[in-house]
Amino acid sequence: MIYSILAQAQAQGSNYSFYIMMGLMIVIFYFFMIRPQQKKAKDQKKFTDEIQRGDYVVTIGGAHGRIAELEKDTFILEVEKGGRIKFNKSAISMEATKAATKGA
Repeated sequence: MIYSILAQAQAQGSNYSFYIMMGLMIVIFYFFMIRPQQKKAKDQKKFTDEIQRGDYVVTIGGAHGRIAELEKDTFILEVEKGGRIKFNKSAISMEATKAATKGA
């Protein structure tokens, strides 16, 4: 009888430890996967909202140039003298632009 009580107590204890481990895994997953991704998306949105006419940018496709005109969701990129291409603001690569401006 004593052994059966101990076995039941041990089974319930492992149940609690399972839930604790699952909770810890969810917390770790949030802090190492979800939160940094949300921060990166927020920084990218802030970067695209703050661009101005004349800024040097690099698009996701690799086009380098200066912003000639800004509209609500689009911009016109001047790639060469007189060469202009229209892009969506979401096509600007924040990391590539920062790397290109550091080298210049």
